[in-house]
Amino acid sequence: MTFNIAGFNLKKLQTYVDWKLLLFLLLFLNVKLAVKIPAIIIIYLLQFNFKFGFNFKNSRLPLFYLLVIAIAFINLIINKGYNSSNYLVVFAIGIGFWLLCLLAVHQIKLSVENNSVQVLHNTILVFFVVNAIVSLATLAYIMVDAHAINPFRYQGQYQKYFLGTGDYIKGITLDISTTNAVINAFGVVYFLTRKMPLMVLICMIVLLLTASNFMNIALLLVLTGLFLFKTNRDQKSLIVICCMFLIIFLAKVSPQNNQYVHETFKNIINPPHPPFNTATLTTTDSSKDPDFTKRKFAKQYLDSIKSIVIKSGINNRSLAALPANLPKTGAGRIILIGADINTPPYQTPTDTPDEQRKLLAFIHLNKAELPLSGQDSFKMHLPGKIIGFEQTVNFLKTHPTKILAGSGMGNFSSKLAFKATGFDFSGGFPAKYIYINHDFLLNHLDVYLNFFSKRRELHSLTNSPFSVYDQILAEYGLLGVAAFVIFYLGYFTRHFKKLTYGIPILLLMLAVFLTDYWFEQLSVVVFFELLLLLNIKETAHLKPLNYE
Repeated sequence: MTFNIAGFNLKKLQTYVDWKLLLFLLLFLNVKLAVKIPAIIIIYLLQFNFKFGFNFKNSRLPLFYLLVIAIAFINLIINKGYNSSNYLVVFAIGIGFWLLCLLAVHQIKLSVENNSVQVLHNTILVFFVVNAIVSLATLAYIMVDAHAINPFRYQGQYQKYFLGTGDYIKGITLDISTTNAVINAFGVVYFLTRKMPLMVLICMIVLLLTASNFMNIALLLVLTGLFLFKTNRDQKSLIVICCMFLIIFLAKVSPQNNQYVHETFKNIINPPHPPFNTATLTTTDSSKDPDFTKRKFAKQYLDSIKSIVIKSGINNRSLAALPANLPKTGAGRIILIGADINTPPYQTPTDTPDEQRKLLAFIHLNKAELPLSGQDSFKMHLPGKIIGFEQTVNFLKTHPTKILAGSGMGNFSSKLAFKATGFDFSGGFPAKYIYINHDFLLNHLDVYLNFFSKRRELHSLTNSPFSVYDQILAEYGLLGVAAFVIFYLGYFTRHFKKLTYGIPILLLMLAVFLTDYWFEQLSVVVFFELLLLLNIKETAHLKPLNYE
C-alpha cells in the first residue's frame, strides 16, 4: 500500500510541472552562452520538432525573427561586408544570436501547445520559487560576509556592498541584476492578476533587493494603471502593500539608493563637469593602511572578552573586574566603539579597475577620432542614452542610403558591436577577429567610452547607449522597425482585447527595451514570450475584454 501511495505521489509530481520546460528555463536563461547552447540542444533532443509554421497571415511564431535575418543578409551584400574576414566572423555570430532566439521561441511555443494551462502555471510558479530561493540565499551570504543585517547600509570592505548590494542579487540566471529585476517585475503583475498574494510579495521583495531604480519606476507606473482600471479590492490592497514595501526600502533599507536616484535626475537637469583623467591609482591592500592592525587587534580583543562572558557566565557586576581603561557608560557598561567611516576601508575605492584601464588606453590610442571621449575635458550636456538616440537619427540623416535597411548587423548599435571590440563586454572575443566599424567608433562606442571611462557614479543606465529600439533602427533601418512593430509587437497585440496580465507585462517589456539589447541577452525576452503565449492560450476562448 505504501508503495502505491509513493508511486501515486511520484506520478503526481511528474505531471505537476513540465520538467522539460523548467529545465530549459533554468539553463537557457543562464548568463553563460556555454550553458544556453547546450540548453537548446537538450530541449530539442527531448522535444524534437522543427515545424516552425511561418506564414504572413497567421504565423505560428513571430515572423520578425526571419525578417531581421533576411535584412542582415541584404546589408551584407549592399555594404560588401563579405570582403572583410573579421566582419564575416561577427556576422556569423550575429546570425547565431537571432537563430537562438528563433529556436527558443519555437520550444516555448511547443511547450505552451503541448501542456495544459495549469501545468504551465505550475511550471512558472516553480521557476519563481527557485529564483527567489537563490536570490534570498545570495542576500544571506552577503549578510554573513559583511557581518551586517542590512548590507545596503554597510560601508566596510571598501564599500564592496553598500550602494552596489543589489548588483549581487542576480537570481537563478546569474545574469546582471537588472535581468532578475525585470523577471520579478513580470512576476508581480503575473501573480497579482492570478490572485496569488504571497508570490506577489515575494517577487516584490526580490525586485527591491536588486535595487533597480528603473524597474521600480516602470512597475510603479504599471501598478498605478492597474489600480485605477483593472483590479478588485483585494488586488488594490496588494498594490498598496507593494508601494509601501518600496517606500520602506528607499527610506529605511537603502536610503543612499534614494539619494542616488535624486542625484541622477539632478545630473540630467544640471550636468556635472568632472575632470577627464580619473585614473588615480590607489591600493586596497590592508598592509598599506596604518590603522588596519589597530582595528584588527581591537576586534580580536573585544571578541575574546565576549567569548569569556558567554562561556563563564560572567554577570554585569563581574565586568567591573575587567581592565579599567575600557570605555564605559556611567552605569558601568562597556562601550563598543563603532567603526570610523572616515577611514579608508569605509570609503569608495579610487583605484582604476582593469576594465576601465582598457577603455582609457583605447581612448589614448584613438584620441583624434573620438569626438566626445577624446576631449581633454569632460562636458556632459545630455545623458548618454539620449546622445545615442541623437547620433542614430543624425547618422541616418547624413547617410540616406542606409535609412531603409540600416548600417548592418554589428556596425552601429548592438551587443554584438560592443562584444567585437575585444573589451570583454558580455564575454570575451577572439583577438585576431576584433572588429570595430568606423561609424560605431564615432558614435555609440564614443558615447560609452565618454562615460564609462570616468568615475563610477557616471556608470548608469541613463548614460548607456544600449537600447533595442536604437539597435533595430540603426542596424536594420526602417525595414527593421516595420518588421519589429508589425511582426513582433503585432504578433502579440492582435490578441490585445483578450489578454489579462499580458497587457501590463507587454507595457513593461516596451519600457525594458529602452535599457539594453535584450534580444541578444537571450533571457528576459524568452520569459516574456512564455508569459504572453500562455496568456493568449488561456484566453483564446474568451470574448474580447471591454476596456471602456
